Amino acid sequence: MIDKAYAEHFASDWIAAWNAHDLDRILAHYADDFEMSSPVIIKLAGEPSGTLQGKQAVGAYWARALQLYPDLHFRLLATLVGVNSITLHYDGVRGPAAEVFHFNRAGKVTHAYAHYA
Repeated sequence: MIDKAYAEHFASDWIAAWNAHDLDRILAHYADDFEMSSPVIIKLAGEPSGTLQGKQAVGAYWARALQLYPDLHFRLLATLVGVNSITLHYDGVRGPAAEVFHFNRAGKVTHAYAHYA
């Protein structure tokens, strides 16, 4: 079970990593074989399923996104806590966004789902 303190720490560090454009720090939140789903993956990575698997594939996608959006800055609006998941609601490059993160027992993200307005 994820508690509010862990969720708030994760949210703060995740947002700070993105705002610093620090890809290694971003990827440190994730398990090696994690899965990322996002409608933007379809456009930027050319993956019709909208899903990428593993740090290498997702890291390449995020590196491209960071290059395309050099002024990328996220502003956290809310941190929502589930049983083994956290949802972050934030303002991002494309406007309002929410990401759902599922965690393993080691506290690493195994699945992430991005949603945009």
